[in-house]
Amino acid sequence: MKETVLPDLPDGKSPAGADVRLLMDSDTGNMIHSTVSAGQTNRAVVHATVNEFWYILEGHGEIWRRDHEQERVTTLVPGVAIDIPVGTAFQYRNVGTGPLRFICVTMPPWRGDQESTYVEGIWKTSI
Repeated sequence: MKETVLPDLPDGKSPAGADVRLLMDSDTGNMIHSTVSAGQTNRAVVHATVNEFWYILEGHGEIWRRDHEQERVTTLVPGVAIDIPVGTAFQYRNVGTGPLRFICVTMPPWRGDQESTYVEGIWKTSI
């Protein structure tokens, strides 16, 4: 059994550009806390082998997702949960005045930055 406390400082950055704090890991997946600064638009990426679930805690953002069947922009506000299936291109941004914070669960566990490939998104990045 494990337990953790949210670290005061980020452990690093995601390939897309969010500050990440590692919360939990296992053989089947891991969980991070992500923060995107006000006005920040991250790079668009696609993952090779991981699925993600997000749960929005704070702020106001948008995420663009595109797979081989559909494309959409979803508003990210507290209480919203989304999925990013493996192979889905996505880009997200903070359109609010404060931080955008969310929990992200990856399955299987994150395999490192080589997991992500940069793709063309719909917004100009700010990082």
